[in-house]
Amino acid sequence: MPRMLDVSDEVRSEIGDDEADRLLGGAHAPDSYECTSCRTPGDSLQEPTSTVLFVGEETAVLAFAHARCIPSQVVPVAEEQLVGAVRSISQAQTDAPTPTVARTPVVPAPAAAPAADAAGTPVPGQPTAPGQAAILGITCGLVLHGDTGHASLVVEPTGPVGRPGNTSGTDEFLDLLQDAGFQPVTDLNRTPDQLPGWSVLVAMGKLHAILQPAAAGGSTGWWQAHQPLQVTDAWRFAANQLAEVTMYAVPAGMVGRQPREDLLRQALERAVALGQVVAASLPLAGT
Repeated sequence: MPRMLDVSDEVRSEIGDDEADRLLGGAHAPDSYECTSCRTPGDSLQEPTSTVLFVGEETAVLAFAHARCIPSQVVPVAEEQLVGAVRSISQAQTDAPTPTVARTPVVPAPAAAPAADAAGTPVPGQPTAPGQAAILGITCGLVLHGDTGHASLVVEPTGPVGRPGNTSGTDEFLDLLQDAGFQPVTDLNRTPDQLPGWSVLVAMGKLHAILQPAAAGGSTGWWQAHQPLQVTDAWRFAANQLAEVTMYAVPAGMVGRQPREDLLRQALERAVALGQVVAASLPLAGT
């Protein structure tokens, strides 16, 4: 029986016309599924469903999502993340409850995910200390914008980040992000503008990556977790409800790792008062 599937041109070009037609005809598509974005049940026979293709270096995995959550798309993912995602899909969802504020492992940004803005300028650039990789830490938490809690990411490097070729030690992290379209924050209660082409990749209730526009079109990883990070139900609910995540970025040592959301907000407010925060609203890629 035909399914209510959407197979984007991008996904079709990856899997081929024959496989796309078989999916649309119901041959290889499940009747029911767990949405890869919101993790609630879906039914491809009764509601519009998006096909989402995770593509690694050697592996590709097709997942399904409510069309209202995310569109059909191809999402580049590191091979080790894809293997982890396959493992997560195949096992029962038995994760223990997570704390209020989730924290990610740090990841070498330039080596693992060279970042570039829409014009192809590297953002951020190479670390300023010779022989050392820039390390980005990310903290997840809810930040109030007025009375509404927004799913937020606070990105903070462990040291100065400079433009490629800059070995002076000058920290240009915020300047590089402003070149990419992030805006200075003057009021933490205001929701920043959405940044075209950027998005946050969440799959099966876990944070996988922050995506940016690729020079050749599509998306590429700006930051990727070594292992997908389990986020709280409250964070995921807020992200799905608003279909976006607020990303804040601060220089090294400005906010630090905060164990509670009230402390995270206080640290952000201090950084805002010093003019040391840039931000943007990033659509929830959902995958």
